[in-house]
Amino acid sequence: MAAKDNFETALKKLEDLVEKLETPELSLDQSLKYFEEGVKQVRLCEQKLGEAEGKLEKLVAKNGILQKETLSE
Repeated sequence: MAAKDNFETALKKLEDLVEKLETPELSLDQSLKYFEEGVKQVRLCEQKLGEAEGKLEKLVAKNGILQKETLSE
């Protein structure tokens, strides 16, 4: 995966694809092409969000000592 494949870039591509899909003159073939690319961007966004979620931690006090704890659902 290239360095440019980050959440913000994928989200922007997805927004651009949605805008294109809203064009009434779009052919069915082009609509399907944009839709398939949109699905790829959604999956990339989900992957990046999952990675970020795994990195989130919180500080909790246990027996008067602050400790890091990974956030869970």
